[in-house]
Amino acid sequence: MPKIKVRNLTLNYEQQGSGKPLILIPYLTADHACYSLQVPEYAKHFTCISVDLRGTGESDSSPTGYSTELLADDVAGFMQALGLQAAHISGVSLGAAVGMWLAAKYPAKVKSLSLHSSWPKTDLFVKTVVEGWQTMAKGLPSVAEMTIRGIFPWCFTPELYAAKPEYIRSIADFVRSRPAQSLESFIEQSNAVIAHDVEAQLSRITAPTQITFGRHDMVTSTRFADRMKSAIRNSELVVFEHCSHAPIYEKVEEFNEKTLQFLRRQAGRPSAAGAA
Repeated sequence: MPKIKVRNLTLNYEQQGSGKPLILIPYLTADHACYSLQVPEYAKHFTCISVDLRGTGESDSSPTGYSTELLADDVAGFMQALGLQAAHISGVSLGAAVGMWLAAKYPAKVKSLSLHSSWPKTDLFVKTVVEGWQTMAKGLPSVAEMTIRGIFPWCFTPELYAAKPEYIRSIADFVRSRPAQSLESFIEQSNAVIAHDVEAQLSRITAPTQITFGRHDMVTSTRFADRMKSAIRNSELVVFEHCSHAPIYEKVEEFNEKTLQFLRRQAGRPSAAGAA
């Protein structure tokens, strides 16, 4: 996989496809491969650039001080290092939180913004859930095992566990197969989730934005939908029925279809953000 220097960090990434650039930002604990069920479809229309955030995958870590704003600065620096003036930006959960900061601070870099299972400001419920994951991670052999035992039940509906246990096991095996995140990096990354607050910046987002939620998501539920849609001026909302926090895995075909419709629509429009 290619690597590139961004300030004092080396970031790992993967690039596939051809067309206008689409940067995919991973969620908590994940590396670039978390989009493995989306990239084959997206890459038919876009140059997909999936990045490992600091402290994940094969990118460098830093000892302290993670924040969603800092991670957005990393992505902005990553784009500059690649020579990209602007790109379509997509993220799930933490990745979407990072995307909001990127679009607010660097509007000229963002041609369109896709925010999946996101939230504008951490509330007590999100904080409590994530602190529980931190406690589990400290007591289990690896961050991957915590993800499977602690985070998965918030990501998938009980119906998916019941109907497709082999599919759940295959995702668990995939998580175990990826480069291990250290406990220290997980704590820093999850502290960034706990401290996340981009709400006051949402009005600065000018890019066309798609906001999506799973109907049965409890962590980043539709309680955040109106706040985000009303604050981001040029936005549209999609709710995936019969899904929890991870429609990217629970309703793969529908997720890919509806998100690609948005992306392709935006890619066909002239943009003030600059050349692709």
